[in-house]
Amino acid sequence: MDVSHLVYGASKDGHYTGTVTQSVIVAVSVPAIWQEISNIAGLAGWVSDVKKTVFLSKTKKGLGASRKIFFADGSQVVEYIVGWQEEKYLSYIATSGLPLEGYHATISIAAKGKKSSITWTSFLISRGSDRKEFEEFLSFMDSFYRDSLKNLKEKLEKQHASI
Repeated sequence: MDVSHLVYGASKDGHYTGTVTQSVIVAVSVPAIWQEISNIAGLAGWVSDVKKTVFLSKTKKGLGASRKIFFADGSQVVEYIVGWQEEKYLSYIATSGLPLEGYHATISIAAKGKKSSITWTSFLISRGSDRKEFEEFLSFMDSFYRDSLKNLKEKLEKQHASI
């Protein structure tokens, strides 16, 4: 797995910006991966510490779909799908529940020979934290993405091993 997170710097008003990116290679086809990640309320099956996810919109797939994620620690995050290309990527923004001013993430998939690559990347804007706190949050998100993608890889490869 590739590991990276980066703080770009601070704005004049003291907000830090940064990115987090994790990737994993999976021995499963792009359509099989897309079937899993496009189920935006199915996160409890692979995203670390998610207890459940519910739809907040009538739209279940594609632009404008929204979800509320309930985590094991009691926190809740609301997200909206803002980018969607079948079997390529989905992008979303979080509008509440994170200690951030802004959060935009994309999960993308690409064929790599007989395998596929899944990349989860995000752009984050801090809310009233100092650089050390923001770097700690980016490190947390790095681990969160890495662990979640590992779970996804294991789930998909187990499901599709006999196919």
